[in-house]
Amino acid sequence: MMLRDATTPQKRSSRGHGIAVGLAAAFCLLFIVCALGADWVAPYSETELIALPWQSPDLAHPLGTDQLGRDMLSRIIYGARTSIGLSLAITGIAFAIGVTLGLAAVSLGGLADQAISRVVDLFMALPPLILALLAISIFGTSLLTLTIVAAALSSMRVFRLTRSLGADIAVRDFVDVARLRGESTWWVMFREVLPNAIIPLIAEFGLRFVFAFLFVASLSFLGLGVQPPMADWGGMVRENVGAFNYGKITPLVPATCIALLAISVNLLGDWLVQKRRGA
Repeated sequence: MMLRDATTPQKRSSRGHGIAVGLAAAFCLLFIVCALGADWVAPYSETELIALPWQSPDLAHPLGTDQLGRDMLSRIIYGARTSIGLSLAITGIAFAIGVTLGLAAVSLGGLADQAISRVVDLFMALPPLILALLAISIFGTSLLTLTIVAAALSSMRVFRLTRSLGADIAVRDFVDVARLRGESTWWVMFREVLPNAIIPLIAEFGLRFVFAFLFVASLSFLGLGVQPPMADWGGMVRENVGAFNYGKITPLVPATCIALLAISVNLLGDWLVQKRRGA
């Protein structure tokens, strides 16, 4: 009897966590479908003026309209494509740079390792938002500039994690065996070291995606990210903030989407890591 009472809270906690992960997966799938099929799913164009500004939700416009009379549901769907696609591009580039430099630092060692690490430490000591604002003020607010700046800033943390993991794995016996077989340094790094660092890198990919997503949303909210008329969730919050003066909750729609995606990706990332470790 005591054993059953003691294990019941654990079962309830496990069941609750499973439900949370299921909801997170459902939200992620929904946003991915919207991002991939925006042209077919959205009822209107993201730039089409079809009603009065800040119109209340109805059958024709389930989420109402924005400050210019554009359908909010369509803008949310197209915004998913912009926000998710841009964040994935930033995260992918950041990992390509960070993982390569991290493995290079481990394999080269010595002065090369110290030089790369000190440069990364220097930039990481500065606030990333300040660096981004400085770069954007110099090179402009294009999507290419935004992607490169955000990827460069994010790659520094990926570098530090990869270097730390690589330095720990590179001294293990199976790596020494690969070197004794005559394998090249880069073969050892990418075929022996990297696969054994994949679990923490998966978790880091989810975190970097969320940070990139929130970073882009923050810049768009400040008017320095994705530029109108292209739909972006952060920019949609900024554009519609005046709706509060008329008792409308229009800005809360994209803000809720931002929160849901960030939380869902974090939950799924943690679940995948736990499942991989359990296996």
